Amino acid sequence: MEMKDAKRVEIIIEAPMENRLTDALDEAGVTGYTILPVMGGSGRSGRWSREGQVSRAGGMVSIICIIRPERLDELLEAAFEVVERHIGVVTVSDCSVLRAERF
Repeated sequence: MEMKDAKRVEIIIEAPMENRLTDALDEAGVTGYTILPVMGGSGRSGRWSREGQVSRAGGMVSIICIIRPERLDELLEAAFEVVERHIGVVTVSDCSVLRAERF
């Protein structure tokens, strides 16, 4: 079993921006990602929670992509176009994957 190096990119952004971000990722050639709800957290504005939100507008989502290292710059450029004007955090970390042909 052989592991291959990859990059894990996680983007936490306001839920209403989800489709705009995934459209940008699609246009940049990102073929896979996972979207998770963010239940709450704490930041510059203090603590917040999804609990009690009437609509999706107050929530956040986490979009996670695992990509080949050579694709990273293209993904980050696409993500930055959306994230720069909105609340959001982008993190990049090294990871290893099995079945690298899927990425």
